[in-house]
Amino acid sequence: MKRKNIIKVMTFLSITTGVLMTGCSPTVKIEAPDKPIVINMNIKIDHEIRIKVDRELDSLLDNKKGLF
Repeated sequence: MKRKNIIKVMTFLSITTGVLMTGCSPTVKIEAPDKPIVINMNIKIDHEIRIKVDRELDSLLDNKKGLF
C-alpha cells in the first residue's frame, strides 16, 4: 500500500512540476522602435591643415637647397 501511495505522490509532483515549468517559459519580443535612431558623430577633420603645412615645408625646402 505504501508503494502505491509513493508512486501516486511522485506522479502528482512530476505533473505539477511540468505544468508549473511551462508557465515560467521566457518570451522574447522584438519590436521596431517608434522613433528613428540618431547617431551623433563628432569628427574633427584636420587633414586640410596638414596639407597646407606640408606644402609650406616643400616650398621652403625647395627654396633653401643647402639646409640639409
